[in-house]
Amino acid sequence: MLFYLYEYLQSINFPGVGMFPYISFRSGMAVIFSLLMATFIGKYVIRLLQRQQIGEVVRDLGLEGQYQKKGTPTMGGLIIIASILVPVLLFGRLNNVYVLLMLVSTVWLGAIGFLDDYIKVFKKNKEGLAGRFKIVGQVGLGIIVGLTLYFNDDVVARLKTPLPVGQEVAADVVVQEGPEGSGTMVQVETIKAPVTNVPFFKNNRIDYSSLLDFLGDKAKPWGWVLFVLVVIFIITAVSNGANMTDGLDGLATGVSAIIGVTLGVFAYLSGHTVYADYLNIMFIPHSQELVVFMSAFIGATIGFLWYNSFPAQVFMGDTGSLTLGGIIAVFAILVRIELLIPILCGVFLVENLSVMIQVGWFKYTKRKYGEGRRVFRMAPLHHHYQMKGYPESKIVVRFWIVSIIMAVLAVVTLKIR
Repeated sequence: MLFYLYEYLQSINFPGVGMFPYISFRSGMAVIFSLLMATFIGKYVIRLLQRQQIGEVVRDLGLEGQYQKKGTPTMGGLIIIASILVPVLLFGRLNNVYVLLMLVSTVWLGAIGFLDDYIKVFKKNKEGLAGRFKIVGQVGLGIIVGLTLYFNDDVVARLKTPLPVGQEVAADVVVQEGPEGSGTMVQVETIKAPVTNVPFFKNNRIDYSSLLDFLGDKAKPWGWVLFVLVVIFIITAVSNGANMTDGLDGLATGVSAIIGVTLGVFAYLSGHTVYADYLNIMFIPHSQELVVFMSAFIGATIGFLWYNSFPAQVFMGDTGSLTLGGIIAVFAILVRIELLIPILCGVFLVENLSVMIQVGWFKYTKRKYGEGRRVFRMAPLHHHYQMKGYPESKIVVRFWIVSIIMAVLAVVTLKIR
């Protein structure tokens, strides 16, 4: 039955309407389907996890209420993953390179997280999968995504740049009138190079290959190496940041949902030639399909939050947190806003930095004074506030508020340039 439903949805046609009403319809269906799926299958998955005694292993951190969480079902990230994949398979265009990359990223990081949780729960090893193996998995995904984006012919961007008066252009360059009333002309370029938007600056993009100009003629041929390294770094940093953030009920889920809404807005604008032109951002052909994927992502995270909010009935585990972070990282790279990640994913960044600062300062002071000292009462940062006596629910809601502020700021960068 699902096969026939898929065939129908892929062939359905809407006479008299353009692509974007169709995208809006499928995106709406994806978010509804994923939301209902996460909500309704969630309780059955929780019961299954309880029957299999797949519960959270609690380490003694001296935090208030932590032992009340002992035995709470984990690996609930399976609910999120299923609630993303099924709607995308039904409503998305599976011949779209961007959709395929997102599906691969979801399954890839979900598998790494699942293996980590499996070792913790069934092998009774609190450390889980060794960190080096997680890094290898993240690097592997970064290589796949980076090479595909660099070499796949379907991955292009379209730029409009002002044409100076009297300047001649090549025969293959398209020239159009500029914004209404400006009296200027613009040249339209379709580029294959790894170019990304730079926030806060108008008509300013960075070609990663240009950062290797010191290599002279070898800059372009070796540009793909730098681009792949950047992709690897972003995927590793954001997925680990989401993993660090997943320490309180509903924290990582809510923050991810907020980020997802913002990314969906950017994908819609980048895939719409009129809006991209008006906002002076790169138009990315065929990227509108990413709106369908992100709609499923938003529905899945909100649906999971029904069970993951305080007090949590289920935890996502690394199965969910690594997947959420990886999806956000890859999606931002696809719509060419990876330089906005420090703003958009500010909570993930701060959580990561708090751990790095804590560990680095502890090691430094131990070498210098013979006794390690701490900057925070505990890291990641949300545990610092727990140790200060803040209620868990208050910490979570305030982190959500900070995420909303950062998301608004990220969107505002479209006009502040």
